[in-house]
Amino acid sequence: MLLAVVFTSFGNVGQAAEPIKVGIIGLDNYQAVAFTYLFHRAKEEEVLSEVKVVCAVPVGSPDIEESVQGLPRWIERFKAMDIELTDSIDGLLEKVDAVLVMSLDGRKHLDQVTPVLKAGKPVYIGRPLAASLDDAIEIFRLAEKYKTPIFSCSQHRFVPAFIGMRDHPEVGKVLGCSVYGGLTTEPHHGDFFWHGVHSAETLFTIMGPGCESVTRASTADFDLVTGVWKDGRIGTYRAIRKGAVKYSGIVFGEKGILRAGNYGYGVPTVWTPPKGEKTSLPKGEHWIAPKGEYMGYKGVAIEIAKFFKTGKPPVSATETIEIFAFLEAAHESKRQGGVPVKLQTVIDRAKAASQN
Repeated sequence: MLLAVVFTSFGNVGQAAEPIKVGIIGLDNYQAVAFTYLFHRAKEEEVLSEVKVVCAVPVGSPDIEESVQGLPRWIERFKAMDIELTDSIDGLLEKVDAVLVMSLDGRKHLDQVTPVLKAGKPVYIGRPLAASLDDAIEIFRLAEKYKTPIFSCSQHRFVPAFIGMRDHPEVGKVLGCSVYGGLTTEPHHGDFFWHGVHSAETLFTIMGPGCESVTRASTADFDLVTGVWKDGRIGTYRAIRKGAVKYSGIVFGEKGILRAGNYGYGVPTVWTPPKGEKTSLPKGEHWIAPKGEYMGYKGVAIEIAKFFKTGKPPVSATETIEIFAFLEAAHESKRQGGVPVKLQTVIDRAKAASQN
């Protein structure tokens, strides 16, 4: 077992007649704006409408260009929405029922979330959860210590195009998956912790947890990370730094093989040619990825709203730690020249480091 965390229900907030009052820590991330828009502009019957952002701490990171450029811009958006800004996390906690930690910088999340956990406020942490596996494990240890509901995931987790592949009627039981996506990096975060975490989460969304070991092949422009699951299945992540970039994957199943939809949109649907129309494609390979409503942030926003009502995380601490162990094991494999690395090995090492 990687880490078992049991939380008590946050029932009082879910039963309140008034909207759940939410505070945001970190305004250098567009997600802070996107989630606020989704909560505030939701239809009355939607669960999103039960959440209102009332206060924010507008912090950023001077050594991250995206943060430097984004912070003043997103602060203006929050001012336009008449949302109170404060320079104190403690002050924010006095005004809210739950918290979103949205800072771009994973290095800051442990320090930012610690007072939230001590206060017992349910909290969602945006990706990256942390800049290291050590910090990720420590965050969940503190959540368990203070019995505070917590969860973290990439927005890729709840995009229909990806989550809909785990039980797709044309695929059946998932036997393997190869995901791909762009990779940008920051020098103070591990190669995959900054952006690669999104595609790694896609892989785990489709495959489920249970990865035991990782091998990484790496060149200047590409990486291929291969994970072996405890039941013998294999999942891969191709990280792209050169050429065309899309975020999707190929899913291999008992019934069929199908490309997942594109990030933000619907699950693929097998297409039957209109009567009388001829096609050279074999049966079962006529498919489309329907566009429909863009669900880039809406899927996870809905899960956040449900979580703030119930205190029950939709993604377990154990699986989240496994994803970050997957990323760390990939780093270790590269450092060792591409050898297989056990996830439990890097987890044990990180736990030891966090205790020192």
